[in-house]
Amino acid sequence: MENNSSIKENVDSLFSNLEKFLKTETVVGEPIVVGETTLVPIISVAFGCGTGNGQGGDKKESQGGGSGLGVAAKITPNAIVVIKGDKVNLLPVSGKNSLDNLIDLVPGIVSKIKPKKVEKNSSNIKKAD
Repeated sequence: MENNSSIKENVDSLFSNLEKFLKTETVVGEPIVVGETTLVPIISVAFGCGTGNGQGGDKKESQGGGSGLGVAAKITPNAIVVIKGDKVNLLPVSGKNSLDNLIDLVPGIVSKIKPKKVEKNSSNIKKAD
């Protein structure tokens, strides 16, 4: 009987904290501001869990038992809402030209995200002996 109450406590604890995990920000991400453009990620969340319990014995009347609980979550980006001035566009993340469309809508995004290249100076290059 102890195993049943232990599993019930684990499952109750899991689902009581589930509300904290699956909050609004996990579906509509935090806005990202790049210059005059705001990007809002749209995300899907899949969640599953399972539990099991078993008891048994052998011919020598030894008793044993066990229980288990498994949880899985998958977070997938679906789209990005691009807000620039009065224009709002929804760009799906999966698709052939999604990244190209995003770069077209936010022309300065690449220069703000990519690190600047360091120019090489020939005086800094040492020759091998």
